[in-house]
Amino acid sequence: MSHNRFLLLEAGAARPGRLPLPPAFAVKATTADTEGRFSLLEVTLARDIPRHTHDAADESIYVLDGTLEVEFDDRVEHATAGMFVLLPQGIPHALRCASTPPPRLIQISSPGGWECYLEDLFEAGPAVLTAGALDPAKINPIAAKHHIRYEEPTVAQYDPDGS
Repeated sequence: MSHNRFLLLEAGAARPGRLPLPPAFAVKATTADTEGRFSLLEVTLARDIPRHTHDAADESIYVLDGTLEVEFDDRVEHATAGMFVLLPQGIPHALRCASTPPPRLIQISSPGGWECYLEDLFEAGPAVLTAGALDPAKINPIAAKHHIRYEEPTVAQYDPDGS
């Protein structure tokens, strides 16, 4: 019964998962808690998230503090404290830190599963980074299992004649 799923977290608390996530990703409601309907995290966005597309989930963001730069489709917007962003499935987007300190957000994925993706990503460790930044080519094999695709930069063809 649904009343058996009641959940009350103390301030600063996070739900346990398959493995511990860094403090910047505090899971407040897991996919299991919501019977798959959504997952909810409190996130401090200290590292930019490259352009990507969720094929199966809508992503909602409520900005608690700071400024979040959102690249959505072909435009860039800035969301500040109190603003809400809905990123529908199937539309490419990127998230960037646009303030110091970094923005703090509530992030909701519907249906759920975002915390499972993060667990897989952090389990991979530095193998998904190139020069300290998230590398789309290295992330995509992990992301694909969660119906997420990161855009990989195209490499210019080498032209020995320079033409």
